[in-house]
Amino acid sequence: MIPRVHKRGTRTIGLLYYLYGPGTHEEHVDPHLVAAWDSLAPDPGRDPSASYADLQQLLDQPVEAAGRRGRPHVWHLSVRAAPEDPVLTDEQWGEIARRMVAATGIAPEGDTAGCRWAAVRHADDHIHIIATLAREDGRTPRLNNDAARAQTEARLLEAEYGLRRLNAGDGTAARRPTSAERHKATREKRERTPREELRETVRRAVAGTQDEKEFFDRLAASGLLVRRRVAPSGDLLGYTVALPDDRNGKGEPVFYSGSKLAPDLSLPRIRERWTAPVEPTVESAEEQPSVEIQPVASGPAVARRRAASAVWQAVLVVDQGDDHAVAAQLAAAGEVLDALAKTSAAHTRRRLRDAAFAFERATRSHVRAAAGHDRALRRAARELAYGGRALGRGEDGATTAMVIDMIVFLVTAAAHWHARRGHEQQAAAAREAAGHLRAAYRQAADCPLGVLHERGRRLALPVQRQQAAVVRSALPQELAVRVLGEAGWPALAATLADAEAAGHDPARLLAEATRRRELETADSVTDVLVWRLRRMAGLPADATVLPLAAARSTPSRSPVNMPAKRSAQRRKAR
Repeated sequence: MIPRVHKRGTRTIGLLYYLYGPGTHEEHVDPHLVAAWDSLAPDPGRDPSASYADLQQLLDQPVEAAGRRGRPHVWHLSVRAAPEDPVLTDEQWGEIARRMVAATGIAPEGDTAGCRWAAVRHADDHIHIIATLAREDGRTPRLNNDAARAQTEARLLEAEYGLRRLNAGDGTAARRPTSAERHKATREKRERTPREELRETVRRAVAGTQDEKEFFDRLAASGLLVRRRVAPSGDLLGYTVALPDDRNGKGEPVFYSGSKLAPDLSLPRIRERWTAPVEPTVESAEEQPSVEIQPVASGPAVARRRAASAVWQAVLVVDQGDDHAVAAQLAAAGEVLDALAKTSAAHTRRRLRDAAFAFERATRSHVRAAAGHDRALRRAARELAYGGRALGRGEDGATTAMVIDMIVFLVTAAAHWHARRGHEQQAAAAREAAGHLRAAYRQAADCPLGVLHERGRRLALPVQRQQAAVVRSALPQELAVRVLGEAGWPALAATLADAEAAGHDPARLLAEATRRRELETADSVTDVLVWRLRRMAGLPADATVLPLAAARSTPSRSPVNMPAKRSAQRRKAR
């Protein structure tokens, strides 16, 4: 159930005409009262002898008596049920209306001198409540935080009526599109409203930027109309953006300020991302970026591999860091997702775009982000943006799967972090993003893992047994049994053989890969280990570039053959 307090108005009769009228698209059906301050209030919808003016005059009587005519005195609240909720009766909607006006302070329960109000129903799934802001005793009602109080009451009503339970908000969400914006988007056959399109475009533009010039250059390059708000002193105060094809009734572009798109997209909040860094606070400090975020000139595959390392470090911060450092990591993770969605191949772009759109809500809470702790992820976002669009095959496609696999862990950790702190909307958003990411991962990983699976099947039986022995020696028994029993085991066996051929100790690498973080939440442990090992060992993500010798039947560094190999080398030296 979604209650929404609308902008206050000055014409009671105008709002009544809308509520009882046919609607913008003839969507209003059987408009009628379901409740009012007085059970004898006239209902122009079902009483032929009642007029809009009759109801308007009664509603406005306290306003006239208090001499407040002409001021914004018309209060308007809409209450909408979810599409999957059962259709409520008029009596139920009437009780909901009474609960809402009591909770918001319009007409507190037991207060006979409250404001006058009326609840109109013109559809199955919602009602509108109109009230005039003058009490019967002449005083002004106390409506502080009326929107928040309406939301709180809605959560109680959802439980009592068995409706869909929405997550409680904390006031940090981006503004929802208005009903007018949604209807306009439907008429113009837009997938999303202009407000949502602009929010997504601005977020992509800001990802990995380091100063105002770069940010505004990216906005201009994205095709948006941009206006800058400049003070008389010449200082830049803010900005507004518009879609070139979004026009109002006068044919003028409809501009939105950054703060109207999302709280963290105002210019002052964006400037906070460009603050000086702090010293690394987690292990593997050698992987932290340098002080300045410099332009990068690397390809998509290199950018994705570096992003995977940065995301891995962020997972450790979310697991171990303090709340303010975690908040910084989650905000920057949104930038990584935005940049990845923008530069990915067509077959994964839609899912990644949906993941970034959903995770946007999880990037903000009342926990203030610590300045500078986001530098590694913001550098990763910058490299993704400048690395260019990735192909859907080869090393580009394989490293896309690698970084998505890492991001799934980060987003899942974010969901747990938010849930532990009671951030219900953010936790739900992170879980939704994780679902989109898993779908994108399956699309990206199908080909490169198929290649590795085939290489693993072609390994000679002694080599397969050797790698199985490595797994049993490096992992706890229960985890080893699970790994060896998964369908992805051949791909992991091939990766262990590749690591060994490259001069690494596969047992040590495997133990390190599983020590850093638990794997129980992974859908496929073998998939996770494949990408961790290939990243840690510096192996190509695309196994087709490796020479066939890496999969030969004779192990190159088998412990069984090492003494004989060393003896042969000593004889040759003689």
